Amino acid sequence: MDALPCLLEYSPEALTELVTGLGHKAYRATQLTEWIWKHRAADFESMNNLPPDLRQYLAEHFSLRPLTVVEVNQSAVGATRKFLSRLADGHLVESVIIPAAQGNGGAQSERLTLCVSSQVGCAFGCKFCASGLLGFTRNLTVSEILGQITAAEELAGERIDNLVFMGMGEPLANIDNLLAALTLIMHPKVLNIGARHITISTSGNVPGLRRLAEFNRPIRLAVSLHGASDDVRSRVMPVNKKWPLSQLIPALQSWRRTAKHIITLEYILIQDVNAALPEAEKLAALAASLHAKVNLIPYNKVEGLPWQRPTEEHCRAFCRVLVRHRIPVTMRYEKGHDINAACGQLRLRREGGSAGA
Repeated sequence: MDALPCLLEYSPEALTELVTGLGHKAYRATQLTEWIWKHRAADFESMNNLPPDLRQYLAEHFSLRPLTVVEVNQSAVGATRKFLSRLADGHLVESVIIPAAQGNGGAQSERLTLCVSSQVGCAFGCKFCASGLLGFTRNLTVSEILGQITAAEELAGERIDNLVFMGMGEPLANIDNLLAALTLIMHPKVLNIGARHITISTSGNVPGLRRLAEFNRPIRLAVSLHGASDDVRSRVMPVNKKWPLSQLIPALQSWRRTAKHIITLEYILIQDVNAALPEAEKLAALAASLHAKVNLIPYNKVEGLPWQRPTEEHCRAFCRVLVRHRIPVTMRYEKGHDINAACGQLRLRREGGSAGA
């Protein structure tokens, strides 16, 4: 049987249309919205200020939970947690809760970030990534995207206030559902997370970049670059053959003019692939042309893949080249390395065993 439609996909305005269409007063939709997003009701029976006939109708025709958490892993160092969720059709999707201390005028405040998945698997097949080893299954629905956030808040016991779409899948390949989810995420009566606290990561989907620019919200953009020349980038990212740097860079320049935000270039350092110091020179030139900052990430080993992490000394030497060219750069070591926190690893272990070995 097909799963019931989930009310997480309904905006407050759409809930008003639904409820009034059933012959109830509009204020009942306000109550329903509060039950869903303020009280996070798990069932309709608990919505005790709604008329019994409305509760019964909703229970028969809609759901409130598009996924079920089936496994949680917490890092031994810090409080990074990866959780695996089962969707209504049995497929699995991963999300990661990442706490980060944030300076605030000398004080420290906690920011809770969620790494969100947008697809089951991935069709883009980046050679260093576990997400694509089992292939692409389907796009996530709007409610399945939102459901990861509500599940994370239930697990953490606190509000998620920062989102990064860097989990399983290519967000811009699911652009329609992504934009619909973002609209609800930013809605003041839904999750009320500001655009500046949302980062979309893309492997270089040029048409999707144009659609995201047209959305015209101050969302932050991260680009999985991983190679500053077509030869190197195509070796690890097949998407570069479809949208090479000659197309990607102009699209990013257009994005920057439209969005007025600094772009982050994500660059995973892989030994004997893209970590040679001449590649750092090319990366510096490319970043300068985009006025972008660079996030260097030493490779997080994935079982079944041949790639290796460079030595820490070599990673720092690569970083120093960028600093010498005055490129804003950070070196980020993957949090949750001990819990397979890189996207796709937990699902791969559960579903695919040694796939790709």
